Amino acid sequence: MPSTTLARGNALSTFYIQPSITPAAVAANITAAQTFTIAGLETTDHVTAVSCAAAQTAGVFIADARVSATNTLSVQFGNCTAGSLTPTAGSYYIDIVRIEGPLPTTAV
Repeated sequence: MPSTTLARGNALSTFYIQPSITPAAVAANITAAQTFTIAGLETTDHVTAVSCAAAQTAGVFIADARVSATNTLSVQFGNCTAGSLTPTAGSYYIDIVRIEGPLPTTAV
């Protein structure tokens, strides 16, 4: 449902998805990106929030998330402990903003 695009850029839609993912272990004291196939994601989508539907493994946090390729979600998990930890597997809530048209390079 396209609308009039302003020079400042627009969000075409905001939506939530709840895929089930199974992250791999994260080594001690690092952040590591992991990718997951999520049908329908576009490279211009902006991921604004990711959270685990259940309790996250103690010591694990989500540092960043983005669409790294078509149909591919990249989530950077962090581990702030001295041992390897595996993030919780299962449903994750993900907030996506789909951008309308190309984004401008300035805010004016």
